[in-house]
Amino acid sequence: MTSTTDRCDIVVGIDPVKNWHLALAWAADEAHRRGVGLRLTVAVPPQHDTQHVDDTPRHLAQRQVGSEALRTALAWAHARQPDIKVTSSLLDGFPAAALAALSNEADIIVLGSRHLSRTEEFLSAGSLVLPVTAQAHCPVVVVGDAEHITQETPHLVVGVDGSESSRAALAWAFEEADLRRCALRAIAVWQPPVFTLHSGDTLFHAERRLLSETTAGWADKCPDVRLTHEVLIGSPVETLAGAAEHALAVVVGRRGRGGYTGMRVGSVVHGLLHRAHCPVITVPAR
Repeated sequence: MTSTTDRCDIVVGIDPVKNWHLALAWAADEAHRRGVGLRLTVAVPPQHDTQHVDDTPRHLAQRQVGSEALRTALAWAHARQPDIKVTSSLLDGFPAAALAALSNEADIIVLGSRHLSRTEEFLSAGSLVLPVTAQAHCPVVVVGDAEHITQETPHLVVGVDGSESSRAALAWAFEEADLRRCALRAIAVWQPPVFTLHSGDTLFHAERRLLSETTAGWADKCPDVRLTHEVLIGSPVETLAGAAEHALAVVVGRRGRGGYTGMRVGSVVHGLLHRAHCPVITVPAR
């Protein structure tokens, strides 16, 4: 199934003041699997108020720190995957906006998690995860912890709810599972409504039917991917995070069209970015 045509680089946002090794390791390995290049990026915010305060020394110092971080990361990526092409770029601009702009041409954006609180996500100038995930035009991978590569049955988890974005996530998850030669576990989460005119059994079976219809046909497209699918009962965030406890990654669609980034990524994606221990991969609707 996997196509190698029209491939673009995988872009990694390097945070000069935080540990970037896990995110870069994931990205370098993925670039090797896909046969694409790797682009390491540091964006330096513009000077604040040049009319009243000369911010040039601070800005130059930030650029210096960014350049040093890129040189170190470049050598580290070469050492991990010597066969891939690795480039680096030091950009001027706000990091989230710069990375979102790069997503127009990137295959994947990869970020490390800074484990910010929900308040810090919106107030911190250094917060990248939420705005980039909300605005990117390509899949965004957030790597907060190492992959569970020691499991006897390596697998990915993908959340399915029948929406356009979850169908895009399912397609991406199949492609990734095919690349990795691993199993894929498709999960729909059913949360029983408090008030309904229909019986719980009727709604549950409708959810199972939707999951079966959504995954139908993929066995023919990706015969090497072992697919299992099931409907679990509970809170979507907690259920998906629990199901992905030992997964290589959890893949979900990005829902919402609003300008407010927290709403645009959707409550499930937002919750998984805090709750999941494996990499969280968010796929926008095609």
